[in-house]
Amino acid sequence: MRFGISPPWSRSRAPVILAPMARKPEGDLRHGYTTGACATAAAKAAFGALLGRGWTNPITIVLPRGEMVAFDLVETVLGDGWASAAVQKDAGDDPDVTHGALVRATVRAGAMGSGVTFSAGEGVGMVTKPGLVIPPGEPAINPVPRAMIRDAVSAVCADPDLEVEIAIPGGAELAAKTWNPRLGVEGGLSILGTTGIVRPYSCAAWIASIHRGIDVARANGVAHALASTGSTSEAAALRRLDLPEHATLDMGDFAGGLLKYLRRHPIPRLTIAGGFAKLAKLAAGALDLHSGRSQVDFAFLAQLAREIGCDPAPVAAAHTAKEALDGCGAALAQGVATRAQRVALDTLEGAEVAVDVLVVDRAGQIVAEAVAATGRAA
Repeated sequence: MRFGISPPWSRSRAPVILAPMARKPEGDLRHGYTTGACATAAAKAAFGALLGRGWTNPITIVLPRGEMVAFDLVETVLGDGWASAAVQKDAGDDPDVTHGALVRATVRAGAMGSGVTFSAGEGVGMVTKPGLVIPPGEPAINPVPRAMIRDAVSAVCADPDLEVEIAIPGGAELAAKTWNPRLGVEGGLSILGTTGIVRPYSCAAWIASIHRGIDVARANGVAHALASTGSTSEAAALRRLDLPEHATLDMGDFAGGLLKYLRRHPIPRLTIAGGFAKLAKLAAGALDLHSGRSQVDFAFLAQLAREIGCDPAPVAAAHTAKEALDGCGAALAQGVATRAQRVALDTLEGAEVAVDVLVVDRAGQIVAEAVAATGRAA
């Protein structure tokens, strides 16, 4: 059965990504639901109302792994040839910038034979650069949410010809807190989700965003990328390097996630910039630089100090990375840069990636640099 024809509606679009992690709350963490799941529920409810079946509230959908979940509708409007419903996103205990945002779906009949098509409303972005799973010129609504919506509306009425517009009011402002601008998504958020469920404090989500950043950089012919542990080190490196925004990667603590992906998807040159403490962990061989999963190894730093001709005693007795650095000075920072570069090259396992490392102090000044070298040349 095909749903009839009515005039098309306005096209605007939007996508979503994690904000920097906040402090993890105590106790068991509560999961939430993705923007894709919220959009699916809203679209299914709106389509049912458009067919004259009234509003089903709460509305139930099936997630990609088979879970059946119900969503409360917080907004319903039935117009002349269109219907709109909205769900308020609950991200659980994950520090997602879209937690509490309204995810709205507006549905209208599409042209005969068109199937289910998508557009972006207020706060949903448009893809403008190659390298993402959605091509340029399309709304930033990822493949799994698209499939979820198609399945949900087809369960209401088989084989519909339907235009589905997804909006997140205020999404353009929220997108400024995400990696979307760097990835080439403009005008708003992305509609994301592969399982429909938000797992609190997901390292996998952050690493996946790093991978997509590498994909975009490669697709746009970037020959030199910058990966930073934080905003201070990134700003310091960008004062030195003339790089476009889509060449910058927010590595955070996930050096391993970055380097292992680059091993298979190389970029000719990589600059790693970070604070002394983070890079001291990398220099000692840690690939996860989070304070909960690796610590500064003062015995390693003392041995390094000895090798470069510094007195190791104050370094070995230090309680903080800053104390260790103060005990030996710039020479220790240089030693950390050189060792961190070696660990990065070893992790790349001979991939054609030249690596240099910048150590940045808390004032945002570059205090040491290991110039670009390759694993094959070493």
